[in-house]
Amino acid sequence: MARRTSLEDSGCAIAQALDVVGDWWTLLIVRDTARGVHRFDELQRELGLSRKVLTERLRLLVEAGVLVRVPYQERPARFEYRLTPRGRALLPVLVALQDWGDAWVLGDGDTTATAGESSAEARRVHALVGTRLPGLLLVDDRGAPRDPVADDAPYTVLHCVPGAFARPDAYPPDWTDIPGAPGCTLESRAYRDRLAGFRAAGAAVHGVSTQRPDEQRAFAREERLGFPLLSDAGLALITALRLPTFRSAGVSRLKRLTLVVDRERVVRQVQYPVTDVVASVEEALSSVRRLGEGTGPDG
Repeated sequence: MARRTSLEDSGCAIAQALDVVGDWWTLLIVRDTARGVHRFDELQRELGLSRKVLTERLRLLVEAGVLVRVPYQERPARFEYRLTPRGRALLPVLVALQDWGDAWVLGDGDTTATAGESSAEARRVHALVGTRLPGLLLVDDRGAPRDPVADDAPYTVLHCVPGAFARPDAYPPDWTDIPGAPGCTLESRAYRDRLAGFRAAGAAVHGVSTQRPDEQRAFAREERLGFPLLSDAGLALITALRLPTFRSAGVSRLKRLTLVVDRERVVRQVQYPVTDVVASVEEALSSVRRLGEGTGPDG
């Protein structure tokens, strides 16, 4: 990857950033390491590029401080490639590119918190069934780091929402005009009211949004939810699974969807798009019960 920045561009942050990550393969490497693909052979298999090209791109990303080599085997010496804090700071760039592609390349440019059932976006989300969620931590509504996958239940229901606020005036402007955005409070209440059923079926319930933990805490207290809300403000879960987002009030927000993940971190069931929030809660409960009986998608 040749260095392209000219002297005239030395004060332009865009030009300087593109000098590091402006190559086609470079951002795809960042994308895949964020998805939990860390080893050379795995990256080559995922990306389908030559060993020579991959070696060069990885070298440049390590030199730029975007990736760090971490040994995982001594003899012979082998390394994994992990995102550094500088590399993780590129996650909003990836999410913005995905959002732009979903809206303007695959869609018609409208701001929406949902998608068509036969859309490429919906197919991407449904293709998550059978994939494994890499290890990561989100911040819960009490400000503590938490794995989105529960360790004390066979299954975890991750119900992902655009945002729910304790006060009506806290919602972003024109929120109700965005297709698919309204209904987060109703959905959270439905999970609260059916929480005993989920627990009896062996499932934990976690709500996920990109809101700040203090906003989530205020909402959880107001509604007496009884299950944790997790903040993906850092976009770690979104980039790990390439979950769909939209922009509102300058913030990337999750589109409404539901995932059922087992204790081994494998996605077992997906709901997207969610058009009836109350029915989606009943569907998630039925899915967990079927999985527990061994009659689910993989049973």
